[in-house]
Amino acid sequence: MRLEPLRQRPTWAALEQHYQKVKALHLRELFNDRQRGELMTAEAAGVYLDYSKNRITDETLRLLIELAQESNLRGRIDAMFSGEKINVTEKRAVLHMALRAPRGASFVVDGENVVPQVHAVIDKMAGFADRVRSGEWKGHTGKTIRNIVNIGIGGSDLGPVMAYEALRHYSDRTLTFRFVSNVDGTDFVEATRDLAPGETLFIVSSKTFTTLETMTNANTARRWSIAGMGNEESSVAKHFVAVSTNAAEVARFGIDTANMFAFWDWVGGRYSMDSAIGLSTMVAIGPNNFRAMLDGFHQMDEHFRTAPFERNLPVLMGLLSVWYNNFFGVQTIGVFPYEQYLKRFPAYLQQLTMESNGKHVTLEGSEVDYQTGPIYWGEPGTNGQHSFYQLIHQGTKLIPADFIAFSRPLNPLGRHHDMLLANVFAQTEALAFGKTQQQVKAEGTPDWLVPHRVFEGNRPSNTILIDQLTPAALGKLVSLYEHSVFTQGAIWNIDSFDQWGVELGKLLAQRIIPELEGRDEPSLRHDSSTNTLIRRYRKLKENAR
Repeated sequence: MRLEPLRQRPTWAALEQHYQKVKALHLRELFNDRQRGELMTAEAAGVYLDYSKNRITDETLRLLIELAQESNLRGRIDAMFSGEKINVTEKRAVLHMALRAPRGASFVVDGENVVPQVHAVIDKMAGFADRVRSGEWKGHTGKTIRNIVNIGIGGSDLGPVMAYEALRHYSDRTLTFRFVSNVDGTDFVEATRDLAPGETLFIVSSKTFTTLETMTNANTARRWSIAGMGNEESSVAKHFVAVSTNAAEVARFGIDTANMFAFWDWVGGRYSMDSAIGLSTMVAIGPNNFRAMLDGFHQMDEHFRTAPFERNLPVLMGLLSVWYNNFFGVQTIGVFPYEQYLKRFPAYLQQLTMESNGKHVTLEGSEVDYQTGPIYWGEPGTNGQHSFYQLIHQGTKLIPADFIAFSRPLNPLGRHHDMLLANVFAQTEALAFGKTQQQVKAEGTPDWLVPHRVFEGNRPSNTILIDQLTPAALGKLVSLYEHSVFTQGAIWNIDSFDQWGVELGKLLAQRIIPELEGRDEPSLRHDSSTNTLIRRYRKLKENAR
């Protein structure tokens, strides 16, 4: 279905006119409707969304939903779930939902139901995880594996790291987990400094088994492991497994291909934490907890697929992001989990959101004339309250924010959780309503100090409230944001599933590496800045010898 250009759609024009009417409305006025905080909520799969503290009216919501319909969002959802190749530049289906579909479900790619393949891999992962967790899997010298090091980058690292930290409460504490992604040698050295090679298993995650950073680290790990095993090359088979599709390269590395876990080209890297890329997660929390996480993903997938837009959590969140990004001109969206285990969740979202929607052309290849993906960022509360919240409350930038909280703590400790949740509710209240000049004066504040203590308010936020951070809850939360990102991309008519923007720098790096390593002075054909930097580095490197 070919769409009218976004800014030429009738509802877009209506939203522009509507924005002019409501942009000056303050949340204090909007909350004159005493039922607003009850009515502007939605709930699904145990996830409660309060979106009442947004700068919207019922008319705003009506128009945004109309825009979604005019943008063929329902058709795009159906196309994705039916296995159409909606990743148009790579001619691939987008079916991460199949990774968490129950047995007996059907997701078809090129005429084949892929769900049985998915469950075959999950079962294989479970068997491996059980052998490692039980101590049945022994290293080359007969020692029990006590350390698992995941080597990957991008989605092959950010997902596993985030999931491990998020679900650490459920992890096997007799095992140590480390994650290596950066090609900076420090990352590998610090990850392995206190580990015994005979007790260490590496999971190398690379679809092609050629990713520069991952394979550089993997080869370093191979040398480190072999050296600790008396230079026995055959030891690799007991200390390395692979998540890949390239059996030839895996075997050449020395890994038994029986210990290779597959995934598919219809799984994008940033959508892969629930595929074989999550092998380290399954080893950490066990197969049953991993399957519970998959079920949480699936519950939110089904909600997104079937719920009317006005009650659809990912759709509502996606449309609100479009509202602020394209009409208020906001540049960033904050994500603040009030749960220490989710400390890596904002970093995970950075890739999910910005690699997906950081695009400058439409699906048809035309330049966009509107803003696409905003910058997502964040830190756990309450730490952020003592650093960057100052800018959100009293700065000149409008930063919509998502606050994520859980009703029950995983580690009950006196008054801690009540204090934590009090801060969640207080921050959203303070951002929305602020403190007027009259209120500040009424507190007896000297006139000269009054301007400094005024809070403008009218800073929008969502509050996401879930019962407890369980594996299922994490799956629901990730799926919620995945589909919110998809909603935004559908409105902007962009391909949320390719990532050509990461390629150019990687290609240029391949050209520059031999220019840095060669003994003879290279003939440089870069710009004058890059040429000078290369020569400077070579000189410093030579002086250090």
